[in-house]
Amino acid sequence: MPHSHGSQGCCAYHRSHLTRHYKEPVIATTSAFTEGASVFGGLANMTQALSNIFSIYNPEIVAVHTTCLSEVIGDDIPMMIKKAQDEGIIPPGKTVIHANTPSFVGSHITGFANMTTAMVRYFAQRTTNAKNQINLIPGFVDPADMRELKRIAHEMGVKLVMFPDTSDVLDLPQTGVYHMYPKGGTTSAALKSTGDSLATLALGYFSAHPAAVELDEKCNVPCAFLEMPIGLTQTDRLIHALRNYAGVDVPASLNYERGRLLDVMSDMHQYFHGKRVAVAGDPDNVISLVQFLTELDMKPVYVITGSPGNHFESRVRELLKEQAPDAKIKQNADLFDLHQWIKNGPVDLLIGNSYCKHIARAENLPFVRFGFPVLDRMSHRLFPTVGYTGALRLLDKIIDALLDKQDRECPDEWFELVQ
Repeated sequence: MPHSHGSQGCCAYHRSHLTRHYKEPVIATTSAFTEGASVFGGLANMTQALSNIFSIYNPEIVAVHTTCLSEVIGDDIPMMIKKAQDEGIIPPGKTVIHANTPSFVGSHITGFANMTTAMVRYFAQRTTNAKNQINLIPGFVDPADMRELKRIAHEMGVKLVMFPDTSDVLDLPQTGVYHMYPKGGTTSAALKSTGDSLATLALGYFSAHPAAVELDEKCNVPCAFLEMPIGLTQTDRLIHALRNYAGVDVPASLNYERGRLLDVMSDMHQYFHGKRVAVAGDPDNVISLVQFLTELDMKPVYVITGSPGNHFESRVRELLKEQAPDAKIKQNADLFDLHQWIKNGPVDLLIGNSYCKHIARAENLPFVRFGFPVLDRMSHRLFPTVGYTGALRLLDKIIDALLDKQDRECPDEWFELVQ
C-alpha cells in the first residue's frame, strides 16, 4: 500500500495524475495533515494512519513517501516506523518502508529512484545460497515495457527479478472482479533474494543506477549500468549483458526480431533522413530516444528534460557531436524554452508527453506522444517502446505523424496513393 505522509491534497493530486496516465485507479493512503500536524509534527497522524491501514486494508507492505510539508517540518520517518513497531501497531510479518520524496528536490524521477533504492535498503539480503537469476531495474517505464523486458529474458532462458514491476498491476484486464492487491508486481521474497543474484542490470542513469549502487554496496552484487533499451543499439546492449551474465545464447527468435527492425529502418530511411526533431521528456527515456533518432539519420536539434543533472547534457551532447553538433540541449528546462527555440528555428517533428500538444498545435507540427504523462490518448500503456518490438512501434508512430501531415497539406497534384 503506497502511503503519502502529508496533506490530503498532495495525495489526491498524484493519485489523479497517475490514474489519468495509466487509465487505472491508483490506490494510496495519506497521513491527512492539518494545521496541527504542520506545527507539532506528523507523528500522531502517521501512527493513526498505520493503525487504520493494517486494520482495514491489511497489506503486507506499506511504502511511505514524504511530501514537501512533512520534509519542511523535519519529520523523522525511520523513528516513526520504529515507534510503531515497538508499540505493536505494525503487525508481525508486516513491513513499512520509506523514501524521502519532497517535490523541491529533483523531479518525479528522483522520487522514483529513491523509492527503488529503499526497496533494496529494506529488503535485499545476502546469504550463502547463491541464485541463478539476474536483477533487472527497469527505470521509469510503462507496464507494457516491463512485460516486454520480461519476455525478452524469457526468450533467452534467463530468470529475472524485476523491481519495481507494474505489469499486471496498472494494466489489468476487466474481469468483473476487483482485487485491491493484483497478482502482478514483485514479491517481498523476490526482493529479499536480490542480494544473492548473479548480477544487476540497471536501465537508466537517473532512475535505476542509484538502486544498483545500493545493492552492490550492501550485498556485493555486480552491476551493469546500462541505458534504457529504446532503439537498436541500446537493445543490443541489454541482450549482450543478459547473455554474458547469465551465460546463455541469444535465440534465433530475437535475431529475427532484430532483423525485422533493421529491415523497416532501411525501408523508411528516405522519410527520416535529415529531419529536424525536438524531443522533451524524462532524462533516461530521452537519452536513449535521441540515440535511436540518430540511428534513423534524423537530427535531434532541441533536446530538453525537466529533471536536473548535468549528466543529461553531457551524454546527449556526446550522442549528437557528429549528427547535430549545434543542437540545443538543456536539463532542468521547461516547455517555454522549447517553444521559443522552435519559433526561432522550426523543426519537422516533435516528440514528448501530452503537455507538448500545445506547442504542436501552435506550430502545426507532427507530434508523437512519448513518455510520461500521456493523458489524452489510451494505447501507450498497452504497447512497449523498449526492445526491438518497441522500436518498431515508435517507427510506426513517427512515420504516421510525418506522412499524415504531408497528405493533409500537400497540393492536389501531389496527393498520391503511395508516398
